[in-house]
Amino acid sequence: MPTEDIVENLAAMRRQIREAAEAAGRDPTTVRLVAVSKTVDSAQVLKAYAAGQRDFAENLVPELMRKAQGLPLDCTWHLIGHLQRNKARQAVQGAAWIHSVDSVGLLERLERLADEEHRRPTVLLQVNLSGEATKSGVTSEGAAALLRGALQCPHLSCRGLMTMAPYGASEAELRTVFGGLRRLRDRLQEESGTALPELSMGMSGDFRVAISEGATLVRIGTAIFGARSYPTVAG
Repeated sequence: MPTEDIVENLAAMRRQIREAAEAAGRDPTTVRLVAVSKTVDSAQVLKAYAAGQRDFAENLVPELMRKAQGLPLDCTWHLIGHLQRNKARQAVQGAAWIHSVDSVGLLERLERLADEEHRRPTVLLQVNLSGEATKSGVTSEGAAALLRGALQCPHLSCRGLMTMAPYGASEAELRTVFGGLRRLRDRLQEESGTALPELSMGMSGDFRVAISEGATLVRIGTAIFGARSYPTVAG
């Protein structure tokens, strides 16, 4: 994609995020744009970087590591894909944020590796509120136990929750999923006495609804870099 297209797309997305936040009565600075750069080459990512973007997300750990090594050090890398345990060390080494923590076993492995690597990544707990078998994440009923596990990990900073809505969902369905995550977060905060300020939800087709329901991180790929074909292997 030409540089000017990426620059224009980023400017348009920032404007739309601001407008969506203001329409919801929220401070636009509370919504963080994470550019999903999966399958995009580093030259394209650098174009976004030159336009002021600093937060980038990858689905696959090897792709994240490769790009992180070739881009400026002030980029913040987010892992948003399902994380295989055999890729956990690399994830700890390269990702500042891991959005897709979905089991106590993965938490325990990340905690041990973070200690060994002298790192303290931010983690989000992935919750599957749509009930789709193709999506990872704990159920809403299992989220409390997962949070208790996270709070026993001093080398991980658990900051909130993540979810994905069904593809092609209606606005009512989106509000059920995104609003459900916000309400679950509120309940977990009250029960645990722990602040969980971050809600990672919303992509190119549904970020406006996600913002209206409280998203603090929106994961935008297509609207910035164009349509792509994504690999299905796990990270």
